[in-house]
Amino acid sequence: MREAEEQVSLDLYNTVWPWDAVSMAEVRSFKASVRDYVDMLALADGKPIGSAAVAVTPHRPNVATLMLTVPPPDRRRGAGSALYRAASGWAAERDLDMFEAAAPEDDADGIAFAEHHGFVEIERNSRLVLDLTSAEARPIGAPEGVRIVTWAERPELARQIYNVACEAYADVPGQEDDELEPFEDWLAHDMQGAGDRPEATFIAVAGNEVVGYAKFSLTAAQPRVAAHDMTGVKRAWRGRGVAGALKHAQIAWAKAAGYERLQTQNEVRNEPIRRLNERLGYRSAPGRILLRGPRAP
Repeated sequence: MREAEEQVSLDLYNTVWPWDAVSMAEVRSFKASVRDYVDMLALADGKPIGSAAVAVTPHRPNVATLMLTVPPPDRRRGAGSALYRAASGWAAERDLDMFEAAAPEDDADGIAFAEHHGFVEIERNSRLVLDLTSAEARPIGAPEGVRIVTWAERPELARQIYNVACEAYADVPGQEDDELEPFEDWLAHDMQGAGDRPEATFIAVAGNEVVGYAKFSLTAAQPRVAAHDMTGVKRAWRGRGVAGALKHAQIAWAKAAGYERLQTQNEVRNEPIRRLNERLGYRSAPGRILLRGPRAP
């Protein structure tokens, strides 16, 4: 697909997912991180009315990740079904039988379309939003013996951050069976993408040991919004206030940097991080549902 068509596809996606809007820079980073990828457009009388992107990710290589987007005014014209069939053909060529696809939690029509094609819900990720224009930056309050620094200040700690990620990702509900990439690939794809900045990545250090980290994902498509990407703490250090200290550091940084809103998505079964975010003043908003279903026959 040509660059102009890729931008059209992205614009359609951002129309349906305004709170998750990204720029082409993030799309490029995503494409560089996956094993295979295709982008498709559906046209009616020359007008783009739907798009689909299909990827094979390193985390879940046995299913195809499907991002199928049709804005509400253009639905019920066959675009979604046509894109689903085309994506299914692409998946079949790669011997992939199953898709995973996300739908906005408040998009009843989109969810119904997925269910009609045999998809079932496997995860529900609520969204929590913090209004920084009214929130106060509080003292970081790190546990005794723990310091909060940025990755920009301590770039040599990358391998230790990875060690935390190996424990933390495995304990996220719904991601227990995901495959974390080897260190160099993880570093390139999870920590050095277009939306990643070392000064917006915070590390909890106890002595010479990294015991937790938290990072933002930033995009020019939402210049006043910072999205929490990952907050991870080593198992032996959980329940001591490390995650809270990291969150306080993020809030203070974001306010000082001029951001107006923070947002995060938490799997509904992830009670510890949900409770922490609610204590910090984050408020619920419609999130996303992850569904799994078969490719078309």
